Amino acid sequence: MSINFKEDIITLAIESSCDETSVSVLKNGREVLSNIINSQIEQHKKFGGVVPEVASRKHIENINGVISEALEKAEVSFSDITHVGVTYGPGLVGALLVGLSAAKAIAFAREIPLNGVNHIEGHVYANFIEHKELEPPFICLIVSGGHTHLVYMKDYGQYEVLGKTRDDAAGEAFDKVARALGLGYPGGPQIDKLAKEGNSDAIQFPKAYLEEGSYDFSFSGLKSAVLNYLNSQKMKGLDIQVADVAASFQKSVVEILTEKTIKCALEKGVNRVVLAGGVAANSGLRSYLQGECGKNNIDLKYPSLTLCTDNAAMIGCVAYYDYVRGLRSNLDLNAIPSLKIGDHY
Repeated sequence: MSINFKEDIITLAIESSCDETSVSVLKNGREVLSNIINSQIEQHKKFGGVVPEVASRKHIENINGVISEALEKAEVSFSDITHVGVTYGPGLVGALLVGLSAAKAIAFAREIPLNGVNHIEGHVYANFIEHKELEPPFICLIVSGGHTHLVYMKDYGQYEVLGKTRDDAAGEAFDKVARALGLGYPGGPQIDKLAKEGNSDAIQFPKAYLEEGSYDFSFSGLKSAVLNYLNSQKMKGLDIQVADVAASFQKSVVEILTEKTIKCALEKGVNRVVLAGGVAANSGLRSYLQGECGKNNIDLKYPSLTLCTDNAAMIGCVAYYDYVRGLRSNLDLNAIPSLKIGDHY
């Protein structure tokens, strides 16, 4: 490893918006020296989803150890850090405050700048880490448990939100359908795995296009259709082919996400699409979107599986670009659970 601390910008980043305690050290924004992720999935499985109070307590227990591990793996010390980046929203307020408190303490003690980061932006920037040559502008489809957005990224830090979900996020719909099918938590990976064994044409579930020209999404109707189908089959005493239900449901989600993304890119005259967020790990979405992008001469980029999940490396990448643009956060920066993409401290 070759680091010139007088010229290189070394970012320490912290992510604690939900149930992952993650700390990363990056060099010049795109080179990850360490990216430690401590997941709480096993703690929340018994509840069928994330319990905010439990998540907050686990973050408090984990944060110092994860920071130490990230510094050790990166072979740096606090004195080498140029600035600190941290997620301040959106997310669970108690969880966010743990990461924020740690970041502010480090920035204050070391007398170095603090950069608050929007978690949704972080998912977009994960692609800059994965694809070193990637530059804006592009269309980004952000799909996760809490968010589904179609965004035109004009430049670093410049976004135009073209569409978003009006009700359930795509990942939320996956989790709710998985729970109804008895697949457990987290639901997305379970449905993706099971869908490979099923017939995606077995059941015709609806796709909500909404009004003409809209890039918005709606998944509550699809979720209700799946629940109604399951209830109907049970009332009639008919067998439920769980793999077919999973495959048919996933097909509807994937097709509507892909169709609106391709249409958006073509109408905007943009030949590059970027996929981001936890649902970006879905193999069905990756495959179908890749195929449709290929048919339309659109270049598709998406991160590796580790960078699709919540992680501090993506937060550090945003913090770096904010830092070099001269943005700074005050030490009174607070958590904003409902922070929107494009909003700044």
